[in-house]
Amino acid sequence: MSDEIVNRVSQSKLITFNLEEYYPPGKRTLLDIKNWLYKGIILREKEFRKQLLEYDWSQYKDTYVAITCSTDAIVPGWAFMLVASKLQPYALQVVQGSLEDLETALFYKSLEDLDYGIFKDKSVIIKGCSNKPVPANAYIYLTQKLQGVAKSIMYGEACSSVPLYKKK
Repeated sequence: MSDEIVNRVSQSKLITFNLEEYYPPGKRTLLDIKNWLYKGIILREKEFRKQLLEYDWSQYKDTYVAITCSTDAIVPGWAFMLVASKLQPYALQVVQGSLEDLETALFYKSLEDLDYGIFKDKSVIIKGCSNKPVPANAYIYLTQKLQGVAKSIMYGEACSSVPLYKKK
C-alpha cells in the first residue's frame, strides 16, 4: 500500500468557474440627487435643470455610476434619465439604484456574451469565496446560464461543494 497523497480534486474533470475573474475593473460611484432637490425632497424642474447645467460632470470620466436618491422624495423617472444623459459622455455605465445594483448590472454585462458552449455536458463548480464584491444576483444569473448546458452545477469549493443542478 502506497503512502502517497493523491489530490483527487486536481485530477477530476470539474471545471471551476470563478466569478471574481469577471469583475470589471474601474471606479464605482454613488451619485445622490437629493442635493439637487428643494429641501432634499421636492423636485422643482427649473431649479433642478439649472443645477445639472452648472454641475461638473467631467469628474465621472471613466467611472461606473449608480444614481440614487437617499431621501423619501418622490422623484419622477425622467429626472434620473436626465441625470444619466448628463453622465453619458463621461461614465462607462450608469444605472439607477444602489452600488449593488450597479455591480449586478456590470456582472450581467460581462457574463452575457460568454460562450457557454464550452460547459456543454461538463460538471461545473461555481467558486463561492471571492476577494472582490460579487453580488448574489451574479451567482443566480450564472447558474441560470449554465443550467442550459452543463451536466451538473455545484457551488463552493471542490472539497466541500453543494450540488445545485444535475441534468436528467
